Amino acid sequence: MKKSDKNLFFSFTYEFLEIYMRVQLTRSVATIESYRDALTVFRYYLRDEKNIRMDSFEFVHCTRDLILDYMNYLAEKGNKPGTRNQRLAALKSYLWFAAEKDTALQSIAISVGRIKSCKNPKKEKPILDETALKLLINAPDNSKMGIRDKTIMILLYDSAARIDEILSLRKQDLNIETDNPFIHVIGKGQKERIIALTNMTCNHLRQYLTLYHSKNCPTTDLLFYTTIKGAVGKMSEANVERFMKKYADSVRTEYPYIPESVHPHMFRRTRATGLYRDGVDLSIVSRFLGHSHLETTRIYATPSVEMIREAINKVPTQFADEEPLWDNSTDDNIAKMCGLR
Repeated sequence: MKKSDKNLFFSFTYEFLEIYMRVQLTRSVATIESYRDALTVFRYYLRDEKNIRMDSFEFVHCTRDLILDYMNYLAEKGNKPGTRNQRLAALKSYLWFAAEKDTALQSIAISVGRIKSCKNPKKEKPILDETALKLLINAPDNSKMGIRDKTIMILLYDSAARIDEILSLRKQDLNIETDNPFIHVIGKGQKERIIALTNMTCNHLRQYLTLYHSKNCPTTDLLFYTTIKGAVGKMSEANVERFMKKYADSVRTEYPYIPESVHPHMFRRTRATGLYRDGVDLSIVSRFLGHSHLETTRIYATPSVEMIREAINKVPTQFADEEPLWDNSTDDNIAKMCGLR
């Protein structure tokens, strides 16, 4: 890089994404790609809307007014508040990284950092009620593929693991032939955790293993896999989403209260919310989910109607039972109490 190139806005992006985020912060691939996308969208905005090339856009050109105009541009393009906030957060993070590299850029990072995020009213995310959960899990038939699909859904719910954690499991990550069965998963930031399993889930896993990891099956240590044109590989999240949608559509006529969009994370959310509503301490739920901070877990701490009713009933009334105002009163006195003549 030329000495003068350090003033160019995009001069630190490679180091920011590939060294700082990937190596130093050990952020997940998905997180890094979301930041890469955010910076790329900003580049397209400069190119297409402002006619500014990467090799001429400097940090000093990144003003508060420009970023506000960029946020309006995203809104006009139909980006939702959550998406716009993520794009803004990525720019702020990058500018703070650049400011640490060159203190002369701190005023720019501070100016952009003061831009407020868009108001983003949070909607309560749907979970699966007991009936919907049972119907979905029992929807697959007894074919080889149906048993696979059922096993994945049962494991997703029982473990409350993320879908990538489940699809990344290796056979050696299973410990189901012990008195205290568990799986060993690697979560976000390469953090490892142990998740206990129920005996019912272990029974389904054993049946799955006999069908997909016996002598005549492909040689792979991936627990769940797909074979495409003879090549064995990790099953995609899209594949899981497809069969979940298929099963949800098949039982919706029987039970129309199943959420319109059923996806793998819904099993995690349902399990976590159920644990909280069953009285499990939120800190334990947080460890179970593999969260680094308790605040992250609070999104699952949504009380049910029954919990609210029970809490209200436990609160003692502060007022004694009132006595009737007009017992043994004449009709004229009752009229006066009612403001009548």
